[in-house]
Amino acid sequence: MHWPLLRVKVAERSMEPAIRPGDWLLVRRTRRIRPGQVVLAGHPGRPDMLIVKRAARRVDDGWWLESDNPDAGAVDSRRFGPVPASLVLRRGHRALGRAAWFSGGCRCPAAPARRTAG
Repeated sequence: MHWPLLRVKVAERSMEPAIRPGDWLLVRRTRRIRPGQVVLAGHPGRPDMLIVKRAARRVDDGWWLESDNPDAGAVDSRRFGPVPASLVLRRGHRALGRAAWFSGGCRCPAAPARRTAG
């Protein structure tokens, strides 16, 4: 069974100032991604690692994902190229839009999986 929501703790500075290390991101599993949305994806070179990035544009068989803060030494599509669509499985979620993050911790119900994303 796949849970419809997943929470991850942000570990890196690549999405500052909007999303900071220590923030919790609540994500919803979906295949409907649009440019501009914050997404959670598998790193194309390290399948065990999750990354939080902004979906910049759709490209052949995948997505071009970018960091909001490239000066933080962020690793994104500028370094590893397009991310296959099969690895972009989730998007951030909030009540009225696409992403929700909680600074200083999350008062969410316990989720079955807790992962750290960079």
